[in-house]
Amino acid sequence: MTAVNLQKKKSDLRAIFGYSMTAVSAACLLATVIPLFAVLIFVAIQGFRSLNLNLFLKLPPAPGLAGGGVGNAIIGTFIVVAIATVIAVPIGVLSAVYLSEFSGDNQVARAVRFATNLLSGIPSIIAGVFAYGALVSSGLFGFSAIAGGVALAVLMLPTIIRTTDEALQIVPQDIRWAALGVGAYKYQTVLFVVLPAALSSIITGVTLAIARAAGETAPLIFTALYSNFWPRGLKEPIATLAVLVYNFASVPYKSQQELAWAASLLLVFLVLITNITARFFTRKKAY
Repeated sequence: MTAVNLQKKKSDLRAIFGYSMTAVSAACLLATVIPLFAVLIFVAIQGFRSLNLNLFLKLPPAPGLAGGGVGNAIIGTFIVVAIATVIAVPIGVLSAVYLSEFSGDNQVARAVRFATNLLSGIPSIIAGVFAYGALVSSGLFGFSAIAGGVALAVLMLPTIIRTTDEALQIVPQDIRWAALGVGAYKYQTVLFVVLPAALSSIITGVTLAIARAAGETAPLIFTALYSNFWPRGLKEPIATLAVLVYNFASVPYKSQQELAWAASLLLVFLVLITNITARFFTRKKAY
């Protein structure tokens, strides 16, 4: 029998095409990664210059004055994101539980899934305009932390609903049947069996939604506005890091521009920490 040569010839046209496509893929990867790292490195270099203890403890200075910090914006960001999380997580998780466990894939479920996909693609400024019309211009709350939290909650809902829905669907059906087989009611099966099995994936979706909300600017300009003072209440205008960066980056004063770079670095750290948290929970099994 004649031995068959299975080795690829480097001169073969298909091999040349394969090497070419590999090179093109590597070039596309570099074209994607280089701008990302360039932005991160530039923000880090500029931001570290103003990174000190006063940055976390003091208020922003008056225009033209040096020193100061962004302590009010740091606290305000956590307050607004916390309000958004308190609103979005229960609504999002319960909506996903209905879609996955109780709807039976009826017309209502299909309409909700379509609306969720549509909402995930709208510009963030639309959520700000909605919250402005519903809460600010109507006089219900005015410019406030609550209005800002509602605007961010609208942006968080699609991510939470979709990830929770998908997490519940990948839980094996055998687990549900086993719980029902020993006499558990449907709500007991969902509450004590299905949700704990999908908890890691649900937390991943929540952290990703928080990461998106923390860096949004446009919705907060219409709702939370801005304040140079420490937070005085949930119904008052409040400073956030994203809006502070937007305001200070456009002024001609070097001290405030430096604070804008430092606040940008803090936002990058915040988003990085939330994404690392999401990756940590993603590595765990859903069941």
